[in-house]
Amino acid sequence: MANINIRIEDTLKKNAESIFSELGLSISAATIMFYRQVVRYGGIPFELRVREPFFSAENQKRLQETLDNYTSGRSKPVKKTLPELEAMADE
Repeated sequence: MANINIRIEDTLKKNAESIFSELGLSISAATIMFYRQVVRYGGIPFELRVREPFFSAENQKRLQETLDNYTSGRSKPVKKTLPELEAMADE
């Protein structure tokens, strides 16, 4: 077995341990789970980004197309009441 020593901010450690505890995990178990996922995934098991995805070229293009469709009349706003939206969320 190997030992790993890391330095981490006290507040970050405390907050993470609180969440791990709610999940029934120790910090060691959570760390082992992370390592296993790295091995299974073949890399970091979540997306790492430099920029906010909202400002990505792909999202900006999609937003512009939506705006163009709306301003040209190709699409109309959908108006729903709160109960209708809640019913849709339950589907």
